[in-house]
Amino acid sequence: MRLRGTAHTAAGLLLAVALGCTGGAGDGVSEAAPTPARATGESPRSAPSPTPADPVSLQALMRREHTGSGLRLGAVLDRTDAYTRYAVTYEANGLTISGIMNIPRGEGPFPAVVLAHGYIDPDVYVSGQGMPREQDRLARSGYVVLHTDYRNHARSGKDPDNDLNLRLGYTEDVIGAALALRDSGRPEIDGDRIGLFGRSMGGGVVYNTLVVAPGLFDAAVAYAPVSTRPEENIDHFQRPDGDPLVAEIEDRHGTPAEDPAFWRGVSPLTHAARMTEPLLIQHGTADDTCPLAWSREAAAAFRKAGKDVELRPVSGEGHTFGPKWAASMDVTEAFLARHLR
Repeated sequence: MRLRGTAHTAAGLLLAVALGCTGGAGDGVSEAAPTPARATGESPRSAPSPTPADPVSLQALMRREHTGSGLRLGAVLDRTDAYTRYAVTYEANGLTISGIMNIPRGEGPFPAVVLAHGYIDPDVYVSGQGMPREQDRLARSGYVVLHTDYRNHARSGKDPDNDLNLRLGYTEDVIGAALALRDSGRPEIDGDRIGLFGRSMGGGVVYNTLVVAPGLFDAAVAYAPVSTRPEENIDHFQRPDGDPLVAEIEDRHGTPAEDPAFWRGVSPLTHAARMTEPLLIQHGTADDTCPLAWSREAAAAFRKAGKDVELRPVSGEGHTFGPKWAASMDVTEAFLARHLR
């Protein structure tokens, strides 16, 4: 995979965010861990795969030349005592992606954090929705915060096959956000210090990004993430509601029983050996939306692959975190400070 800070490629593979699969670390299509990009000064590349990658797969994303640039600050949405909030757009693999950015007051450059929000119906989503507490707190702590809307959300460009192809396109949007920050040339932004923070579905985007683009971020945080097995997410969230998209997904890609190789190919745990960044996972013990067991499985698999992963169960908290959210953010900020400051 090649990473470039200039977006010149037309939108190509219409990929999607599959958040898991039937394979674990060391599964049949896993690849060797690459040397981190920052250690060599080169863009990270994947090792050759033993079999051709399905065009809808994490392996296909690993091979893609990812681009991100054109970060543009638009209207001022708010001015606080600590930061200014802007509407922004950037380019990710040729697609325009909207979002919001909080820039701290004072003299930069400031480290940056890309936020990857959880699932919100794109038909009702408004720009910047999903992680407002984190946006405010991190900006007050001296981080430039770029909250990506993802494709098909708010003012972003359209990718009509994204849901059918398991939403892997969101991973492209996050990679593009980091590249656009690095390429921005803005004096407030330190493009050499970038973290990634996702919650719920966005936690799955974090997992995918870490194995597709190792070395792009300095550290990553996931709150209450979804399963790393895409079929488990489908069975948990979509099938019980009778979502007609399930039949379309299985018609196009096959069921896990019919095509296990496809479902392994969209699991981040299949490629756990590629991850290079430290990862913090926080998950409420009373979460009845995304079971804590999902994070325990992910953390165990990454650790088995020799990765720096910390799982912190948050006692009594549900999916969105309530009374202990502030304390959880103390932990998150200490983690980010160790790796970004």
